[in-house]
Amino acid sequence: MDIVEFREFCLSLPEVEECLPFDEVTLVFKVAGRIFSIVGLDNPVGFVVKCDPERAIALRDRYPQVKGAFHLNKRHWNSITFEGRLSDRQLQQEIRHSYLLVAKLNVVPKARRVALLEQIQHEGIVDDAERFDA
Repeated sequence: MDIVEFREFCLSLPEVEECLPFDEVTLVFKVAGRIFSIVGLDNPVGFVVKCDPERAIALRDRYPQVKGAFHLNKRHWNSITFEGRLSDRQLQQEIRHSYLLVAKLNVVPKARRVALLEQIQHEGIVDDAERFDA
């Protein structure tokens, strides 16, 4: 996976927007106004995603390409490089996991969250990260 494929995958998820809220080189992906992934355009070697804390630790222990995210709460955010042992499918799982985690826990108001989760369910998007052997 490269930055183009990464961007296309993120934008394929329902109600995702991309923006540059911090500077002209930090591309942010949001679902319903909440950040679920970040990538640097000046040196796109990887990306940042939100992650369940236990899963985050398991991934870091198993894969050298997964680390705690710089400048973010390392308990909840992982930095993952594009190159390494994780396949494109596994990278997509981590992006999807982040997207769904944010959709379920961070989208407000509740009515907006419920509508979004119904749309996600209708489109058949599931968090298959549990099936991935972290």
